[in-house]
Amino acid sequence: MRNITKAIAIAAMLAFPVASFAQTAPAATKPAAPAKAEKAASKKVASHATKGTVKSVSDSQLVISTGSGKAAKDETFVVNASTTKTGTIETGAKVQVHYTSEGGTMTATSIAASAQKAAKSSTTKKK
Repeated sequence: MRNITKAIAIAAMLAFPVASFAQTAPAATKPAAPAKAEKAASKKVASHATKGTVKSVSDSQLVISTGSGKAAKDETFVVNASTTKTGTIETGAKVQVHYTSEGGTMTATSIAASAQKAAKSSTTKKK
């Protein structure tokens, strides 16, 4: 009986040598997919533009009012050393702001103040 059991075991090993004795090489694995946070960081940051009137300005922040009447809305931008500024940016000035938005923070890339229009002069004709 022992001889029959040994014979069956040997026959099985000879029939399936790969499964019994061969070492399997590790399968080639794909590089792990980056996490969602890394994917978001690798995306290009979208750039936007808006126009409005300066409510306040400092070395690190610009607040403008966009729209008029009930549709008016204040927008706050971070200003840094790489922000390019054109014209005189002061309270009340009309500006166009190009900015990037990342994580809820709007960072101004350029601020251009439009030239102030000359005050209209009263032209009444005297008779």
